[in-house]
Amino acid sequence: MNDANENSAVPFGGSEAGNNGPIIPKSASEALRPEKVPQPPKRSRKAKSQVVIFLNFVMTVIVCLTVAAAATIYYAMTAYEAKGPLTANTNFIVRNGAGIQEIAGSLERNNIVSDGRVFRFMSEAYLDDDTLKAGEYEIKAGSSMQEIMQLLKSGKSILYSVSLPEGLTVKQMFSKLSADPVLEGDLPAELPAEGTLRPDTYKFSRGTKRGEIVAQMAAAQKALVDQIWDRRDPDLPIASRDEFLTLASIVEKETGIADERSRVASVFINRLEKGMRLQSDPTIIYGIFGGDGKPADRPILKSDLDKQTPYNTYLIKGLPPTPIANPGRAALEAVANPSRTSDLYFVADGTGGHVFAATLDEHNNNVRRWRKLEAEKAAAAAKAAEPATVQE
Repeated sequence: MNDANENSAVPFGGSEAGNNGPIIPKSASEALRPEKVPQPPKRSRKAKSQVVIFLNFVMTVIVCLTVAAAATIYYAMTAYEAKGPLTANTNFIVRNGAGIQEIAGSLERNNIVSDGRVFRFMSEAYLDDDTLKAGEYEIKAGSSMQEIMQLLKSGKSILYSVSLPEGLTVKQMFSKLSADPVLEGDLPAELPAEGTLRPDTYKFSRGTKRGEIVAQMAAAQKALVDQIWDRRDPDLPIASRDEFLTLASIVEKETGIADERSRVASVFINRLEKGMRLQSDPTIIYGIFGGDGKPADRPILKSDLDKQTPYNTYLIKGLPPTPIANPGRAALEAVANPSRTSDLYFVADGTGGHVFAATLDEHNNNVRRWRKLEAEKAAAAAKAAEPATVQE
């Protein structure tokens, strides 16, 4: 029994791991202390995943780019809507065919916008399929890039005008168009037919061609003549639109007083119906001077009445071969629907208007009265021109 106990007993201080070494006794605190966990083996750099490293780089780049893009867009939007550098109103011209890059650069060079690149980038985003229109624009001081874009997009450019009053010939109208400093381009080489251009005030933007205005005038006159001709008195002794336009041009040149036009038209209508010559002084002038018009200081001479021209209605019967000027709406309306009178004559009344008569005797009395007024005016003018007498 003693041998068995000796074989089975564990010597004091021994280790359960083996029986080869001596047993070292532990204190109670050491026995209760947890054993130290061994450190895991170090991973080699080769063991790290190259994919993970690449993805981390990509994510970093994306984040940086997103932040930079957001900052750029914020700056661009802020600058686009901010007050501009312009200190005083100015005119800015967008030429025909100019692209947004050219426009942006020009705006920056003229100190109208602070950054042409911002204007271009933001405007392209706002415009979508729309465009900036050619023309001349008035840009207000302090206008933002967005306000300038909206103005150029609207096409509301500065409008100029040229006024072509009633009674001018085609040649005189061309002269006014040629002298206009804003219109561009040449006039048509061939003059349109007399009477075919509508007198009016025409508005246009910088860059408009003179030929465009002429085409607009011709189309407007044709539409007006057709409209009024279709509403004419059916009993008129006028066979065609050409004759209608010719008589309207004579009425236009005979009087500038609106209330008289219809009555002047009735005189010529009555004369045509009776087969009488029209005896209109403006037709004599056109026959002598044509589209250039009579010089202002050149009176009508008695000898002019005898000059043989196709337009001398003192010698020819009926209407002259063409209009003698470009009539306006009022003259056309007056001929289309003249007053119902028995008048066959009229003469100046000395006050800018005319006095009318149905008989030759009445007309001769009116002529004598007019000549007397003219003589009195001439005498008064001569007296006023005399040098004052100096009394000693």
